[in-house]
Amino acid sequence: MPIERIERRLTAILAADVAGYSRLTGLDEEGTHAQLQDHLGSLVNPKITEHRGRVVKNTGDGLLAEFGSVVDAVRCAVEVQRGMAERNAGEPQERRIEFRIGINVGDVMLDRGDIFGEGVNVAARLEGIAEAGGICIAGRVLEDIQGKFDVVFEDAGEQRLKNIIRPVQVYRVRPGAGLVTQRSVLLPLPDKPSIAVLPFQNMSGDPEQEYFADGVVEEIITALSRFHELFVIARNSSFTYKGRAVDVKQVGRELGVRYVLEGSVRKAANRVRIAAQLIDASTGAHLWADRFDGALEDIFDLQDHMSASVVGAIGPKLEQAEIERARRKPTESLDAYDYYLRGMASFHRATRKAIAEALELFDKAIQLDPGFGSAYGMAAWCHVAFSWTGDHQQEALAAERLARRAVGLGTDDATVLCAAGFVLAVSAHDFDMGVALVERAYLLNPNLGTMWFFSGWARLVNGETDVAIEHFSRVVRQSPFDPLIWAVHAGTAWAHFFAGHYNEAMFAAERCLRVRPNFRPAVFLVAAASALAGAPDRAQETVARIRERNPAACISGFTEQMPFRRSEQLARLIEGLREAGLPERPATA
Repeated sequence: MPIERIERRLTAILAADVAGYSRLTGLDEEGTHAQLQDHLGSLVNPKITEHRGRVVKNTGDGLLAEFGSVVDAVRCAVEVQRGMAERNAGEPQERRIEFRIGINVGDVMLDRGDIFGEGVNVAARLEGIAEAGGICIAGRVLEDIQGKFDVVFEDAGEQRLKNIIRPVQVYRVRPGAGLVTQRSVLLPLPDKPSIAVLPFQNMSGDPEQEYFADGVVEEIITALSRFHELFVIARNSSFTYKGRAVDVKQVGRELGVRYVLEGSVRKAANRVRIAAQLIDASTGAHLWADRFDGALEDIFDLQDHMSASVVGAIGPKLEQAEIERARRKPTESLDAYDYYLRGMASFHRATRKAIAEALELFDKAIQLDPGFGSAYGMAAWCHVAFSWTGDHQQEALAAERLARRAVGLGTDDATVLCAAGFVLAVSAHDFDMGVALVERAYLLNPNLGTMWFFSGWARLVNGETDVAIEHFSRVVRQSPFDPLIWAVHAGTAWAHFFAGHYNEAMFAAERCLRVRPNFRPAVFLVAAASALAGAPDRAQETVARIRERNPAACISGFTEQMPFRRSEQLARLIEGLREAGLPERPATA
């Protein structure tokens, strides 16, 4: 008799029960039962239906429900707890019925309408550690709901839950006033001074000078991030506030920093004026303000002076030697530097057209100053970005040539070193050199956000999956709103896949595909991970989508481009794709 295939799906699980239910029934068994049924029938069940959920089963003093959307699950939980608080307002404390709720997202098995699996078990354990009237969520839930609720997320750390093998990152939800249309993720403050540098206002009266103001801020971020004593938010997250009127306190809460630097740039003829102020984000108090005027050719000294002043305001005990080490001009050619800034502005738009424009600008910078290491490093990264969208061997060769040139010119520049290390590991398959360069970049500048991104990819292709996962998680913390976060999720997915965490790999790959639906490596990974996770239906559906877009798609055509150092990594990928139903080679005519 054939074995019936088990149906699986990724879902959000909500587990709820009544805190102290045995004590309540001991006081008044019938009254407690009647009260609970009234709460379930009048509030809880309608809220679950309203938010497109399904009650899987009732558990006597609670219930288990599932939702197709994590946001819906959390919204439902928040509204239930607010509704219960209103209902309990007139009740004596000892007779209040208060729910504890746990929410997780994970892959579950379905059987006759019920759901099973570790994802369900984790939700139940989270409910067990929630406070009366409270909500506990897993860390992976927080990733999906950032910015959608006016609630406080208290970091409860990694918890070892009963009968759950791996520790689970837990957050406690404190409901606020209601749903909001802006981000209000609250991140814990680091254990050292932390700062975000917001985009400076362009006061030049010329929109074409916007790139110059942005470039000044990028240089200040880079200079500040060289200090080991500081935690500096990466440029890509800071710049999500560009063009917006912001509340500094809110920025501090959203980015998890104590200090915010804001300012303006005015460029006229051959003169530059930079004004800035440092604000304590927790109180809104102005700690420091200054203005820097000078000739255009002194722009690097102006940036260095401001960086040193900000650091001095935050940490008076920082050694002067560290401040002096941050003072370094990237190039003596102001024309080359201007092209470089324009290239960075284009690159951060992250479209294929914009990256092509950036490459042209970096090339112009190199032509004007053949010793400009940063321009070589960014040009190399552009070629890698092109290779990700198709099979372009010439792009890989160009990237390697530029990366090796960059290393020869920028041996004391962390940005150059980590970019070149990434390119050499991923495109040139020079794994030892790639990892060595990224490690040297870390020693020079451990706060550089892009360093963790490049290191994650270099470690991944070198076979260091656990280190890669850790480094990608650092990117998410240091640059939570990064426009390139899709590439971080893609790297995280591959690292989990090679570590044997297939459900986590599917989850991360799907997060990547929400932003970049046609990013081929992530699509293929979903197919392989689904097959090895025991979800053949999803694997086969993914392969069908792959072959619908490209009828010639096959295992050999995809895996021959893979840069992974360890043969067992490639073997595992081939195994997953084979089980998913992807043909070994293209069909012959």
